[in-house]
Amino acid sequence: MTTNIISPVTKLLDQLNIPYHVITIPLSEDQKPIRSLETLLTLQEEDPTSIIRSLLFRTGSNTSVLLAIPGGHRADWSVLRKHLGQRKIKMANLDQVKEVTGYVVGAVPPIALPENIQVLLDETVSNYLHVVIGSGILGYALSLSSQDLCSAMGSAVETGLFTKIDL
Repeated sequence: MTTNIISPVTKLLDQLNIPYHVITIPLSEDQKPIRSLETLLTLQEEDPTSIIRSLLFRTGSNTSVLLAIPGGHRADWSVLRKHLGQRKIKMANLDQVKEVTGYVVGAVPPIALPENIQVLLDETVSNYLHVVIGSGILGYALSLSSQDLCSAMGSAVETGLFTKIDL
């Protein structure tokens, strides 16, 4: 059975004629997604490191920056500060993520974002044939080719090596 959802993310992908697959993330009794999408993908014999995490940062000049990185990687703060020309950056809190992106933590995509958010894409994303991104709706994720994700992100995205690999 194919699950259909409608969000700004799916609307953008449909508009760009980019194919994707909806992944349903089971919700717990308190209506929160399972703790680990990585666990779900492992059970489905998919690569859990192909999940693209969308991390929102606030800079010292009060701008918002979203960094899209593969699972198994972590942001390299010194590289980010240097790239952004900022001495201070910090992770946005839960309320700031919703306020700035319009999405709740656990559903934030790296596309279909407000224009005032600077988007950075870690170049290691291209190492994956397919990736999994937030759908914009809690309880669902989207699988698509990494090439299509890069296409959907457009020319405004800045690409670089912004991460370290967790061992």
